[in-house]
Amino acid sequence: MESDKIPPTVPIKVMSFNIAHGLGMDNTVDLERTAKVIEQSGAEIIGLQELDRHFTDRSNFIDQVDWLSHRLGMYGAFGANLDLEPNEPERPRRQYGNAVLSKHPIKYVENHLLTKVISPIANSEQRGILEVVLEVKGTYVSFFNTHLSLKEEELKVSIDEILEITEKSRFPKIITGDFNADPGHLQIKRMENHFDDVFLKTGKNNMYTYPAPYEHDSDGVKLKPVTRIDYIFTDQHLEPEQAAVIETSISDHLPITADLVLSRVGSKMKTANGARSLK
Repeated sequence: MESDKIPPTVPIKVMSFNIAHGLGMDNTVDLERTAKVIEQSGAEIIGLQELDRHFTDRSNFIDQVDWLSHRLGMYGAFGANLDLEPNEPERPRRQYGNAVLSKHPIKYVENHLLTKVISPIANSEQRGILEVVLEVKGTYVSFFNTHLSLKEEELKVSIDEILEITEKSRFPKIITGDFNADPGHLQIKRMENHFDDVFLKTGKNNMYTYPAPYEHDSDGVKLKPVTRIDYIFTDQHLEPEQAAVIETSISDHLPITADLVLSRVGSKMKTANGARSLK
């Protein structure tokens, strides 16, 4: 364990950010800008969506999870929702999905692929929810990160599955992600039946995350956020104190953060032998 002296509560700062593989509103891919925003936020645990691993030349075939993990000095975990053959035999597999970065040790990782609902008129991209168990100053915390479909039927199925997956964890829970649904959506209300939306809980439900603000030089069109589709949810063991949106144009989404207070639950755990022993 990180310490034998365990206080009754622990502050944690978390972030959720759809980084669009580092593509900014200026149409430039620059992961250093992504790293700086994360660094300056002070977040300890970050759920990231839309990352590439050796995916295409759009991100120079680099492993973005590994790059950010090393650049920020954090532990990293990745869930590949797309896992494709390489363009050339000697290259690694081309992957795309969600990641978790953490200043706290990662003890368990599992990526759960969610059910696809095929539609002839909409994108049928594979979706998933990445689950990690973190050791946060003497207590295990389950952290989930997802990026969901715009399709109504698939979103309902995904929420069904997410509620089932998260219910299995016996640790305090945090769920982050791009849900592609605004706070008034029925499926978000279903999430709120089980978890706290940190923005709603802190009285900031009118803050928006999409699209990122930007003025195009070519035509003078000004974009500004008009909705919130990015979320941080917590269970009863984590009390939100602050929630914030960070204004930036380094992605089409705005990153969000939450200052949480973790209440200790259960006894101090001595070991973490095997993945299933943590669940």
